[in-house]
Amino acid sequence: MKDEIETILGDLSSQEVAEKAEEAKGVETPAELPILPIRESVLFPKMLLPFMVSQERLVKLIDSALLANKMIGIVAIKNKDVGEVKPEDLYEIGTAAYILKMLKLPNDTLRLLVQGTARIRVGPFTQQDPFLRAQVTTLAEQGEKTTEIQALMAAIKGIFQKFVELAPNLPADLAIMAMNVDEPGVLADLIASTLSLPLADKQAILESLDAKTRLEKVNLLLNKELQVLELGSKIQTQVREGIDKSQREYFLREQLKAIQKELGEKDERTAEIEELRERIAKAKLPPEALKEAERELDRLAKMPPSAAEYTVSRTYLDWLVEIPWAVSTEDSLDIAKARKILDEDHYDLEKVKKRILEYLAVRKLKK
Repeated sequence: MKDEIETILGDLSSQEVAEKAEEAKGVETPAELPILPIRESVLFPKMLLPFMVSQERLVKLIDSALLANKMIGIVAIKNKDVGEVKPEDLYEIGTAAYILKMLKLPNDTLRLLVQGTARIRVGPFTQQDPFLRAQVTTLAEQGEKTTEIQALMAAIKGIFQKFVELAPNLPADLAIMAMNVDEPGVLADLIASTLSLPLADKQAILESLDAKTRLEKVNLLLNKELQVLELGSKIQTQVREGIDKSQREYFLREQLKAIQKELGEKDERTAEIEELRERIAKAKLPPEALKEAERELDRLAKMPPSAAEYTVSRTYLDWLVEIPWAVSTEDSLDIAKARKILDEDHYDLEKVKKRILEYLAVRKLKK
């Protein structure tokens, strides 16, 4: 959003920007305003909102406002998927806004920067074509700045400072700006405007006229957002430390290999791989088993010993070469002896035992 604002302000000096913002402060909200619907966003009083307008009816709305008092009403649409917006599709509470600057692009699209001036209640509507227009009532801030509110503000400012430090897309001077805010309602609005909240949450804050209630809602939502950022930061730190550790171990292993090579020595791991290769060669494995053993050995050679699968792979190869592939024995087809062994070694499992004995009986008949 900061980049969009800077693009719209263009070559205005900081003094001119301040003058425009001051100009917006002195504007009174008229009794009737053209209403500009916006999707999935809320404008809070004293906050800036950059956006673009391309629909013909909305371009006419902006032209009308510029010819009058540069004031418009900005109201969120309840359902983002609605097509042509009607009065019943809008929330009842919105924000009066002053047009700070407008840029007309070559394709007749308007790029605007507006500043919220006051909360308004919208209705009844006096016009629907070519754009919406309605009577509006300015809503006053409620509640006094008590000691409790001051304490709540101090706590929120501290939390917000941590939030800005962790948030990747927020400028650092935003925390300083919040620290200098003395009005409780403005502080709540400023922080709410920076949080990535669902529309319903932002609208609920906009509709809260009592400053203490608004601060409490923002405090709750800010803490939740901070917890998410802290968890994300913790995960990133753990991942980074894990990668750093693995890279360091790999680097040290490679150094050790180079030193051992220079000394004409073999490291334990290389010796282990060569030993396994010799055992595989002597095990007289059948072609398919040999192919699998060589594939697994190549895989093991590329794995660091600290890897979770290293031990599993090593155990698998040990088991593979220990199988007596080239040793054969004469089959024992004594069914009575087999029955005795099965009963002694295995409780129950009658169906399994029966199947084994049937298999032995068939083998005995065929012999």
